[in-house]
Amino acid sequence: MDLTTTALLDLSHTLAGDYLAQFQYPWEALEGIKNFLLTLGPTLDPAEYEERAPHVWVHKTASVAPTAYLGAPCIIGPETEVRHCAFIRGSALVGAGCVVGNSVELKNVILFDSVQTPHYNYVGDSILGFKSHMGAGSITSNVKSDKTLVVVRNGEERLETGRKKFGAILGDHVEVGCNSVLNPGAVIGRGSRVYPLSSVRGAVPPESIFKGPGNIVHQD
Repeated sequence: MDLTTTALLDLSHTLAGDYLAQFQYPWEALEGIKNFLLTLGPTLDPAEYEERAPHVWVHKTASVAPTAYLGAPCIIGPETEVRHCAFIRGSALVGAGCVVGNSVELKNVILFDSVQTPHYNYVGDSILGFKSHMGAGSITSNVKSDKTLVVVRNGEERLETGRKKFGAILGDHVEVGCNSVLNPGAVIGRGSRVYPLSSVRGAVPPESIFKGPGNIVHQD
C-alpha cells in the first residue's frame, strides 16, 4: 500500500496543503503542527478570522458553543460547528465545514475540510482527511502501552516513525465505525470503512472494508 502523503490525502482541502506537501509521509508533519499554526494564524485575513484569544483564530462563520474550550494555538475554519463541551487542547487545525461534537477532545491534529468527529471522540497526534468521519465513541490511541516508538506496519514492511506519540492517519472519505480504536500508527487508505467495535493496527488498503484483524475485503 502506498502510504505517501499525496496517495492518502487531497491537499487542496486544507489550509495545511503547502505544509503537508513537504513530507513524504503524513505522520512526519505531526512534529511541527504547533509552529505551523503559530506562523499561519497571523497571516489569516482579519476580515474573515477573529483572534478570540492569543493564538486562537476562529472564522466568523463558525459556530462555537459557549461551553467549548479552545486551547492555543488553534484555527477553526468557516462554517465549522464546535459543540458543547468540546475540548480542543491546542495545536489543532480544524478545516471548513467540520463538526467537533460534544465531549470530543482534539490535540495536535489536522482535520481537513468536512471532517466529522461528532460524538465522544478522542483524536490526538493524528491527521483526518477530507470528508472522513469518526463514529460515536471511536478514538485514536496515540501512545503504545510499553511507551516505545511507534512503527507503521504495512504488510511485511515496517516503517519507523521515530515518534512516541502518533495516533492515526485517515485518508479522504474514510468511515470509522462506532466505538472503534485506531491503535498507534494506524493508517486507513482513501475510501475505506472500519466496522464498529474494531481494533485497528497497521495499514488498511484504500477502498477496503476492515471487518476485523486479518479480515479485510475490497469494496465491490
